[in-house]
Amino acid sequence: MLSSQAFDSLNPAQRAAVEHNDGPLLVIAGAGSGKTRTLTHRVARLVAEGVPPAAILLLTFTRRASQEMLQRAARLLDSRCERVSGGTFHSFAHLKLRQHAAAAGLAPDFAVIDRSDAEELIGLLRKEAGGSNPDRSLPRKATLAAIFSRAVNKAMSIEEVLDRDYAHFMDRLETIRALWEAYTRRKREHHFVDYDDLLVCFHRLLQDAPEIRRRLGAAYRYVMVDEYQDTNKLQAEILYRLAEGNRNIMVVGDDSQSIYAFRGANFRNIMDFPAMFPGTRIIGLEENYRSTQPVLNLTNIVIERAREKFSKHLFTRKTGGERPQMIEAEDENSQSLFVVQRVQELIRRGVAPERIAVLFRAGFHSFDLEIELAREAIAFIKVGGFKFTESAHIKDVLAHLRVIANPLDRISWHRVLMLIEKVGPRGAQRIYEALAEARSGATGLSALTRRHPGLEPLAALYRGLDAAPRSPTEMGAAVVQYYLPLLRRQFDDHPKRAKDLEQLLGIMERYRRLDPFLTDMTLEPPTASAEQRLYAGESAEGRLVLSTIHSAKGLEWHTVFIIWALDGRFPSLYAMANEEELEEELRLMYVAATRAQEGLYITYPRQAFDRSLGIVLNRPSRFIDMIPEEEEILERRSVRY
Repeated sequence: MLSSQAFDSLNPAQRAAVEHNDGPLLVIAGAGSGKTRTLTHRVARLVAEGVPPAAILLLTFTRRASQEMLQRAARLLDSRCERVSGGTFHSFAHLKLRQHAAAAGLAPDFAVIDRSDAEELIGLLRKEAGGSNPDRSLPRKATLAAIFSRAVNKAMSIEEVLDRDYAHFMDRLETIRALWEAYTRRKREHHFVDYDDLLVCFHRLLQDAPEIRRRLGAAYRYVMVDEYQDTNKLQAEILYRLAEGNRNIMVVGDDSQSIYAFRGANFRNIMDFPAMFPGTRIIGLEENYRSTQPVLNLTNIVIERAREKFSKHLFTRKTGGERPQMIEAEDENSQSLFVVQRVQELIRRGVAPERIAVLFRAGFHSFDLEIELAREAIAFIKVGGFKFTESAHIKDVLAHLRVIANPLDRISWHRVLMLIEKVGPRGAQRIYEALAEARSGATGLSALTRRHPGLEPLAALYRGLDAAPRSPTEMGAAVVQYYLPLLRRQFDDHPKRAKDLEQLLGIMERYRRLDPFLTDMTLEPPTASAEQRLYAGESAEGRLVLSTIHSAKGLEWHTVFIIWALDGRFPSLYAMANEEELEEELRLMYVAATRAQEGLYITYPRQAFDRSLGIVLNRPSRFIDMIPEEEEILERRSVRY
């Protein structure tokens, strides 16, 4: 049994959620209210009371989150908690599709392709459709991939996506729709499953195979979901199918932190959960363990303006704390100089640089600040942007390994062959077709070197790898050794990129077989390069943190600066024309402000000229400016340098 001391750290609302037994439960967990503690204690309690660990399913949005929760639960109870079924939606779907491939209409050897590979395939199809006269009016391959993904995640037609988000491409609707159909057909022919297909196919399996659905529902007696506000429509329907039998589902989330609509997250999921599962018990976590009360006073009044919400009022038992400050700067550079000066003061007072963050709505908002920080020799790390595995050099190395695992992987072969001098798209296609026809895989390159001498170094690489069994790390090291001259030829910043390859080899050391490594690189890749790592709980190594607000969710700092709090920038001009978008921008401001533990500064330039529209922006963000001065929530002042 779980000791009574294990419950001592829980407040009454957390304890009520932990002790909940059967039936649907919705936990509205305000920012910094200890939702992870609540989930881990409930896992430990269920296991302690005799529920088999494998009968508990914990779904999160990163593998790291589920691993940490289960490790914490194990510390509360014992190692049985680490045997709980935990993982991401996509990894869980992948596991079940492997087990039931035939019932899902998939080939048993289906290969999972990531977003970059999907873009490459779409690019090939785009070229094929254009023939010798490419259609330059079509969206680029990355945009087409975004359109297709949005259609899946938002359960919309291609026409609806174009009409809503890409209206300037509506005159190309028929061609784009034809490319979508060709992409779907080509994936099926090559046994490819992309990231979005994992959810689509798993949902179809649950919907069309009632016996499998009943078995899975019986196998997972208790389902728990973290960050439910970030789920899309497909994920919500998957959960409904899984839990419709015993209805023992607990979801934890915060409607006020639903900020990922652009990724397909559906705000309605958390709002409509009680309707989807009638009889849902709702518990609110409102005691905050992160921020001082003056910070919470501001965040409470900001989110109160939300049109639709589960009402909550965050409070803390912490004492003291200064009021947040709203700073009007003369111009953008004055804003930057204020932040620099205040950061220097905080560091002199003993606040470590990595405990200070500057947050912004869009990446370009920090450009002027970056110049001033460099001028003052203040080290910083900027968070946001491309994922580690979306970098060209990482993709290149992975492609060399993927053709070993799947000799018919046309996308990876195309990437590998195009790196060789004097091999163009047509040459790469002919070489691939020769290998595919001979069904010889990478070892078949040797037979082609007479006609294509440039293939010899690559052929030698694969002959060496085929000569004796090797671990994934040894295979990776051989590929990197072959690739380094190509890296130096392609990139001016090759020393930095070489460090990323070292990190990749370090990751490979965790694996005994190549296939699981390649699958994990698709399903759960690292989120940043070696020079840009920033996870919750890790320091920025003595550097100030600059981050988009979306990248900052889940993190916290001693002091936070929110810059460019100007109507037209935050909220953006685009959002101001759409009520739903404006609501999400409001929640984005709430997320930014709730990252602060003690100090919070919200800054804006008095006016800024928008060159694209030819207008002057001169109104403070409506999310902050609407707070009455007499309520003494904010300290307002102006600065000029």
